[in-house]
Amino acid sequence: MSITLRQLEIFIAVAETAQVTKASKKLFVTQSAVSMALAELENQLGGSLFDRHGRSLLLNARGRFLLPLAKDITCQVSNIENIMSERNDTLDGAIDIVASTTLGNYILPYLIGAFKRVHPNVHVNLLVYNTRYAEKMVLEKDVDVGFVEGPLSGHSEIQERDWFEDELVVLCGPTDPLAHNEVFNIDKDLKGKKWIMRESGSGTAAVVRERFGKYMEQVNVVMEMGHPEAVKKGVESGAGITCLSALSICREAENGWLKGLKIEGLNMKRQLRIIQRTDLDMSDALAEFLSFCDVMTICDDSGICLSSPWKLQSLLARHSAMKK
Repeated sequence: MSITLRQLEIFIAVAETAQVTKASKKLFVTQSAVSMALAELENQLGGSLFDRHGRSLLLNARGRFLLPLAKDITCQVSNIENIMSERNDTLDGAIDIVASTTLGNYILPYLIGAFKRVHPNVHVNLLVYNTRYAEKMVLEKDVDVGFVEGPLSGHSEIQERDWFEDELVVLCGPTDPLAHNEVFNIDKDLKGKKWIMRESGSGTAAVVRERFGKYMEQVNVVMEMGHPEAVKKGVESGAGITCLSALSICREAENGWLKGLKIEGLNMKRQLRIIQRTDLDMSDALAEFLSFCDVMTICDDSGICLSSPWKLQSLLARHSAMKK
C-alpha cells in the first residue's frame, strides 16, 4: 500500500500538536483514526517517527527528516488545487500540434489535459509521428508547433529551441540475466544479445545508432517496430532487449514487468526540442500553451518519471509556486 496524502496530513498535525487528541480535534477526525493512520505510516516507512513521553509524541530523527518533505508534498497538492481551479475562460482558439512518438504518447497528453483544465475553450489537436515526419509537417505548415526527440535536418525555415533532457536506457525482461544488474556494461553485456529496434526515421533509433557508434556492429537486430509499446511487448515476451526512453518505461519498471538499465560508459542523454516555422504568426492560445510547457524545464533530474499525471501535477505545482 502506498503512502497517502491523508497519512501525511495526520503526521504533520501530530508533529505540530505533539498529541493524538489535539491532532484529532484539529483535523476533525477521531483519535482512533489518527492513531491508525500514524501506525500505518510508521509501518510503511519501516520504523517509528516519534518518541513517546507520557501523553506527548515528540519527533525523533526519522520524523524530523520526514516533516519538511511531508509539508512540501501537502503544499504542492494545495498549489495543484489552486492551479486547476483558476480557470481562464477568456482564452479560445485552436492549436495544432505534432509530436514525435515518445513525447506524443507519454508526455504531451498529460500536459494538454492539464492545459485544458485551465483553458477549456482552447481546442488542441495532437498528431503523433516520428521525428522525420513531424519536422516535415511543421515545415509544410500542416501544424503550428512540433515537439521532437530526434536529430533535425537543419532546414533554414525551421527554428528550434531546447525543451528538456531525456535519457535512453537498455530495457530487458524480468527473467533476463541482465535484470540482476544495475547498469548495462556495453563492453561486456552486448555480446550474444538479440535486439528489438525502433523503425528507421524514429528519433530514438537515430540516437541509439549515433551514440553506439562502433558498437552497432555487434548489435544483432532481430526485428524493428514502429511504436515503443510494441517494442516493450516484444521485450516482455522474451524476444530480445532494446533501448528506449526512460520516459516510456516508467509504469513497467515500477511494477517490475521490465527492467531499465543505464548504459555504463556512454552518454545516452538527448535534448528534446520544440520546433516552429520562423515565419509563424503565433496566436495567443499557442503562446500560452508554450509558456505552460515550460514547466518541464524546471525538472533538473532527467531520470524523473514524467509520464505520470501525478508527477506532472507536482511539477505544475512547483512551477506555480515559483511564479508567485
